[in-house]
Amino acid sequence: MKTDTIFYTLLQNLPSVLFELLEQPPILASRYEFSSVEVKELARRIDGVFLPKSDFPGEPIYFVEVQFQTDEDLYWRLITEAAVYLNQYKPNRTCQGVVLWAKRSFDPGIPLVYQPLFDAGYIRIIYLDELDEGSGSSIGLGIIKLVVAPEDEAIQQAKSLINQVQQADAANRRNLLELVERMLVYKFSSYSRQELEAMFGLSEWKQTRFYQEVREETRQELKEEIKEETQLETKLETIPRLLKLGLSIEQIAEALELDIEVVRQAANKQNGEK
Repeated sequence: MKTDTIFYTLLQNLPSVLFELLEQPPILASRYEFSSVEVKELARRIDGVFLPKSDFPGEPIYFVEVQFQTDEDLYWRLITEAAVYLNQYKPNRTCQGVVLWAKRSFDPGIPLVYQPLFDAGYIRIIYLDELDEGSGSSIGLGIIKLVVAPEDEAIQQAKSLINQVQQADAANRRNLLELVERMLVYKFSSYSRQELEAMFGLSEWKQTRFYQEVREETRQELKEEIKEETQLETKLETIPRLLKLGLSIEQIAEALELDIEVVRQAANKQNGEK
């Protein structure tokens, strides 16, 4: 599961977290719509764009980038995409680029040509692993801290986060639980769902859309595996008949689209049973 997908899902469902990171009132999120915007000249989409609603003409546009590895071209790409977007849509607003680096060490530094934009506040940089406890205790920030936390600390953080979610009002609890699920599956990818359920006592998550989607995907994968096994068994049963017809091992392997060694082992097994 890609980290940027996780973050864009988070920003789409909890847009207030961006403003918490920017140390602004979370209520500002109600003035925005989070969207994916097409940039025609580049034949690509800008995934993280906060567009102010028409009722708030004084609010800036935010272009958001999330990066969990070193990327020498990130600032060049961000400024280029933002400039093309501004030329294409010509909004009568100010704008700001926001870059969320997982670690400071991943940041190659602002290119010299863009340093004036940074100095003027048009580019804001946030290092997620440097968020301290004083930065707030919202569920959104808790999810972000969980992503960047070392695994030995993440388990306790996850339990605290789940406790927060379970105390949320019923109208929001299921959506919040789904966000936490996605994060847990990403963070603890080596664990099975049964293990995660036991570790964190997540009896409610079977009711969420994400759980149902994953269960359906698993079911389809299992069906494909069974289908492939059945097809292989059918092919293996065909090998003795083809040998009797005088086909060579190489010809059978090509006809059945099997590895030569698989056909040879099946032929040897038949000879051994005679």
